[in-house]
Amino acid sequence: MTNQIYPCLWFDGQAKAAADFYCSVFKDATIITDTPMVVIFEVNGSRFMGLNGGPQFKFDEAVSFVVNCDTQDDIDYYWEKLTEGGQESRCGWLKDKFGVSWQIVPTNIGALMSDPARAERVMNVVLKMKKLDLKAMEEA
Repeated sequence: MTNQIYPCLWFDGQAKAAADFYCSVFKDATIITDTPMVVIFEVNGSRFMGLNGGPQFKFDEAVSFVVNCDTQDDIDYYWEKLTEGGQESRCGWLKDKFGVSWQIVPTNIGALMSDPARAERVMNVVLKMKKLDLKAMEEA
């Protein structure tokens, strides 16, 4: 793992609870290391460090994690799990119960936005949504 880059997420004493939560949401997830100060875990092949750093810093939307979803069922699943105890936002964005921002988006969002004329129609539809509706986006 030399030179691997991965995010360190600063929690106020909730790193283990957060790692457990993320490992319950994502099917391919595991905790690698669990110490009183640091929890290292992997989700879908990506490594994360959870740090019990204290109350000094809070998460905000400047950093978010994107979950690409192939189907509406996938969008619905991740939206439901990650908003549990958290907060819905707009345009496929949400905050989980730890304050971490997520974007739950269809895998084909790039294709839907590649044609400038269609992109405007898709954006007009997306701007009216909280959880994204794949069918409505594809029909735009």
